[in-house]
Amino acid sequence: MSANTPAYISFSRRLRKSPFHERVVEAGAKAFTSYNHMLLPTVFENLEADFWHLREHVQVWDVAAERQVEIVGPDALDLVQMMTPRNIQRCQIGQCMYAPIVGTRGQMINDPVVLRLAEDRFWVSIADSDVLLWADGIAVGRDLDVRVFEPDVSPLAVQGPAAFDLMAKAFGEWTRDIRFFRFREVEFNGTSLVIARSGWSKQGGFEIYLQDGRQGHALWDHVFEAGADLNVRAGCPNLIERIEGGLLSYGNEMTSANNPLECGLDAFCDLPDGVEVLCRDALERIRESGVERKMTGVIIAGKPIMTPADSYAVESDGTWLGTVTSAIWSPRLEQNIGMAMLENDAFDAENLQLDVSGTSRSIEITGLPFD
Repeated sequence: MSANTPAYISFSRRLRKSPFHERVVEAGAKAFTSYNHMLLPTVFENLEADFWHLREHVQVWDVAAERQVEIVGPDALDLVQMMTPRNIQRCQIGQCMYAPIVGTRGQMINDPVVLRLAEDRFWVSIADSDVLLWADGIAVGRDLDVRVFEPDVSPLAVQGPAAFDLMAKAFGEWTRDIRFFRFREVEFNGTSLVIARSGWSKQGGFEIYLQDGRQGHALWDHVFEAGADLNVRAGCPNLIERIEGGLLSYGNEMTSANNPLECGLDAFCDLPDGVEVLCRDALERIRESGVERKMTGVIIAGKPIMTPADSYAVESDGTWLGTVTSAIWSPRLEQNIGMAMLENDAFDAENLQLDVSGTSRSIEITGLPFD
């Protein structure tokens, strides 16, 4: 095989397709990534065209790779609370809560959204890391009366300024009344859909949790038919829009090498009293000693960065001071923008530089989000 021979991904049951996959391919997906052992589309027309359409119209996203860990049983609340410093005691039935999952050393394990479906039933809607075995291990170790498993649930997102009109056409005007990070259930083709006012963009919209994968094509077609006069297109989480909105991506902005306080997630670490939280001691120690690095926004000089890279090292006069974790050209802001995990010394340093394809570029630290 020559060096110019294209490389392909070998498919097997280890890399799963979603119930919407065939429709996604028909809609013209040009690239995929692996996310929770599943295929997640990343580009349709191109990053910039997808970005503008998302901001101006409405898109339907296959985000079935956003898998669910279901926790059900008398001790379900106790288990979910053990895993996160967020106060889940306050979570009401029908409510979603962003709740970082943090380990006993203070390390980030995941940053999911938790949905409370009943007093003793939760979905943990996970980012790209294995949470099911972590939750099950805690349940076994603490002898909790719960069942932990992955249900047949596949989210389909509807995002963009016309999302409210599309959802009203598809499911009824009542969808406009769903409050942010709340959800309601509706019947569809003999199965139940959980419709949540949520999604991984700042443009507004919904996530539809399909509870029967056999209905994937039917749900996709139903939503597209409802949006026929709204310029609806297939889409996916968009890198430009994500960085502009300051949305962190587990595996990119943060990994298990980071703690939630340096990621700027202090507001989600309230550590409720009177309940067991596995990361409590670690986070209290980190709060007392202070963080050594911080997540921030950066503006990068030079010609447009059009191809995402894994990361860029940040230096000042030869001293390493952190990493730009995600960066791209913003056609709306007309500058290169990025997110970076920087050492504390970087915020007082002069002449911050990074290397892009062999060219040194200066960077300016700014806040998040860019909007």
